[in-house]
Amino acid sequence: MSFLLREAEKIVCAVILLAMTGLGFANVVVRYLTSYSLASTEELLTNGFLLLTVFGAAIAARNGEHLAVTILYDAVPRPIRRAILVLSSVLSVALLAMSAWFTWQLFANQFESGVRSYALQIPAWYYSVALPFGFALVIIRYIQHAFERWRGDTHEVVADV
Repeated sequence: MSFLLREAEKIVCAVILLAMTGLGFANVVVRYLTSYSLASTEELLTNGFLLLTVFGAAIAARNGEHLAVTILYDAVPRPIRRAILVLSSVLSVALLAMSAWFTWQLFANQFESGVRSYALQIPAWYYSVALPFGFALVIIRYIQHAFERWRGDTHEVVADV
């Protein structure tokens, strides 16, 4: 069970990527053999890329590989680094929390209005229901990395020049 919790976003990304690859391949085969296209694949692949982006951001946040500019952080002494770590973590979590909130509002709006997708005519909220949870997972993984960085900074043996 701990494996599933630790690697949840990797599993989600692997499943989505596998499904998208199969769907894209099937579309190419059908188009080649029949001169017709599966119109719904564009809708499914576009929303799959959206989910891959959000859950991939959770993987990057957990590993500390998310987009960051560290030139200032690396150039200052350790006490100032800790202040920068706290400030950047608070601002990042605030931005991610707003993203989770707005995607939740998107989901609620789509659910209440009954809007349907353009190709498959299924409820549009099917595609957006996972987004707020994806952003929440990014927040969790970002906080995990920030705590690891905080603890690592206290145990770091660095000679300040």
